[in-house]
Amino acid sequence: MDRCLIGLIGCNILKSLSPALHEDAFAAAGIKGHYHLMDLDVLGDRTDFAQLFEAVRVGGFSGTNVTYPFKEAVIPLLDEVSPEAKQIGAVNTVTIGRDGRTRGDNTDRVGFRRAFEETIGKAAAAGQRAVLVGAGGAGRAIAFALIDLGVAHLSIHDKDHDRADHLADELSAHAGNPMCEAAADLAAAMRGAAGAVNATPVGMLGYPGIPIPDDVIAAGQWIADAIYTPLETQLIVNARRKGCKVMTGGGMCVHQGAESFRAFTGIAPDVERMRAVFDRACRERDAKLAAA
Repeated sequence: MDRCLIGLIGCNILKSLSPALHEDAFAAAGIKGHYHLMDLDVLGDRTDFAQLFEAVRVGGFSGTNVTYPFKEAVIPLLDEVSPEAKQIGAVNTVTIGRDGRTRGDNTDRVGFRRAFEETIGKAAAAGQRAVLVGAGGAGRAIAFALIDLGVAHLSIHDKDHDRADHLADELSAHAGNPMCEAAADLAAAMRGAAGAVNATPVGMLGYPGIPIPDDVIAAGQWIADAIYTPLETQLIVNARRKGCKVMTGGGMCVHQGAESFRAFTGIAPDVERMRAVFDRACRERDAKLAAA
């Protein structure tokens, strides 16, 4: 492969650092590549997703990442879905063959798991009770990652209680021993939990709010956020102030990006190089945001 065109389809994605990560990895691999952002908040509206995806499929792309809010909606449009993505029920990476055939995979699960292991540590989750806020596409992948990490009891909170209940049932059927339940009362779920993860877009630039109120977080808990725009969300700031061990969305972005790049090109990128590119690009982006 000497040329490669890939992209990202989603909403509110113009501050994404994926172009920086992938284009540096292309350069390191000697590939002339481009990573194209396709933001439906700018290009049209969310009902245009299927039409945009079809344009990507026939437009010479080798693949595309898919993010909020289309990780579940993309599945019926695919020719093939990997067993892991099918189990999770969400796709964030689509490869496109030269014949136009599409295959969906999920790199969020492994991305979160690896980031958690190196930042907070598997021992903080193994045998513990954790809270997951958000049962959408990202939340589904993170839920399975938490089960992989050995969480014994997972409480799932979502503004759509039926969605949380459905995910809890799926996880219980998959995991067997771990107990998974929908939690309508977030404050009650947080009491006594080892930690919590935000898998909603709340707190991201363009989605104001705090997904886990400060008064339900206790010192000694770990708090993880899947968001990296900004890297220091108010949730992370509040949790750190409380004395919690925290994990930003940066590590998950790097690790899932590395796995996506491998899916697109067949080449495993240098993760440490990708992390350095992320750190530099994130500092530059967040400095501009702060100055704006």
